[in-house]
Amino acid sequence: MSASTDTITQKAPTGVEPSARGRESRSAAVLALARFEARELLLQIPVLAFLALYIGYVGWRLFIGGDGMDDFPILQEVDRATQSTSLLPAVVVFICANRAVLRSRRQSTDQQFDILPMEHWRRTVAHALSVLPLAAITALVVGFQFTWAALKPGAVGHGSAAELAAGPLTVLLAGVLGVLLARVIPVGFIAPPFVIGVFVLTSLVSAFTNGSHWVRWLGPVVTEEGADPFPSELLGRPAAWHALYLTGLVVLGLCAAVLVSGGRTRLVTSATALALAATAAGVAGQSPDVSGSVIAARTKASVSPQQEQTCVRHGRSTYCAFPEWTGRTADWAAAVDRIQSRAGGSAGGERLTVRQRIDARGGLESDAALPPSATPGHVTVGTRWGGNRLPEFAVGVASVLVAGNEQAAGRMCDARVVPIMWLALSTQPDPMQSLRDVRIDDSIEGLATALAPASPVSMSAQQTTVVRELLQKPHYSVAAKMKAHWTELTSSKTPTARVAELLGVPLSGKGTSADSGSGKCED
Repeated sequence: MSASTDTITQKAPTGVEPSARGRESRSAAVLALARFEARELLLQIPVLAFLALYIGYVGWRLFIGGDGMDDFPILQEVDRATQSTSLLPAVVVFICANRAVLRSRRQSTDQQFDILPMEHWRRTVAHALSVLPLAAITALVVGFQFTWAALKPGAVGHGSAAELAAGPLTVLLAGVLGVLLARVIPVGFIAPPFVIGVFVLTSLVSAFTNGSHWVRWLGPVVTEEGADPFPSELLGRPAAWHALYLTGLVVLGLCAAVLVSGGRTRLVTSATALALAATAAGVAGQSPDVSGSVIAARTKASVSPQQEQTCVRHGRSTYCAFPEWTGRTADWAAAVDRIQSRAGGSAGGERLTVRQRIDARGGLESDAALPPSATPGHVTVGTRWGGNRLPEFAVGVASVLVAGNEQAAGRMCDARVVPIMWLALSTQPDPMQSLRDVRIDDSIEGLATALAPASPVSMSAQQTTVVRELLQKPHYSVAAKMKAHWTELTSSKTPTARVAELLGVPLSGKGTSADSGSGKCED
């Protein structure tokens, strides 16, 4: 009887390819180390201090600070405003992540890692992953900023997810670059000088290239501030391409750190190639300047806004705004009604056209002044609202009611300034503070220029005195005299002394000699 023997052939392990269970255990070890390093990173005093400063500053801007215009946020401005503050956590993450990687070198424990089963490059991956919680905290703060603004009753416009992603991606990129720098230059105190060097280098490059578009967009944060807010379709910012560029840089920095640490696997090589392609695509997409179609749209909105706007009727007047601002016309109408209720003659019932205007031809960083309109009964309003913009708009409305049009109001230098300023400021919650706010020098004495959306008003010292005295009187008593003597008060031939007399303001001893003449403009 013969016995049959079954032979089992099994491939001998080579020691090169780990088993599935081995890969899982090593991945779990990397995640465990990443959690440990993340906890250590969050407990460092500089990180806690900068996070407290970052969150405190954002909270102060949301709840305490600001100039009143934050009460009426424009969401395409809010999303960009979140980016610059994210540089605070980014700087400290860069420095502290670098120091965390070099901890073993400072403590002379590098040689002990050679006997551990975890490879050098896996520890690098764990250090890079440890910055994710800080990027997540930044994302939460950014999300809270935007949500808080979007939920306000006066919010207008549209935000961009790509713009909001720039802040968290900047923090993540800073952490990854800190890890990479530690692997390339393992020197203990290299991170702070490196930050200073990068700042100096970027400033020099920006100066030599005259702030070229493609150079500025190579940086992590590009806010482009200065001009009044634009409608969303006129921004022309390559935010999506920039988010792709930052994402590519994050992955590329991680792959470079892993490669330097010896992790030359096919997965890392493939990820490096993909990250290079994403970064190159992002650079190519964000480098071209503003497109011709956007420039044409900006010109059209600046020169002939009526072709782009929606007009709404409130009471006797018409209010025209860009589509995103149509909900704000009721606020403009309320301000106009308050002013007209205190005006006399035909001004109290005049039909006005309040039109929103911008000058977008110079781009997002150009603070161009709006030319006054020569059309009778047309009042300019900007894209900002709240804070000082309220009394400035009131000055513009009162100027048109008294002078007829903005161009004539801008050339005015006679006593009609008194009824203009009283009509505008007496309707404000704090008239004296509003007088200070609309004047360029923030004063309530002497000569100065009072701001308006398109036609600033020049106030002499004597006219300022009369306006200041009137604002301290009960508005109903002044309103009665204003309506009773409206024709004489709004005549260019009436001198300031006569205006003061009609309104019951004594000028003796108040410096009347400077402009008590016939009311004609002086050269």
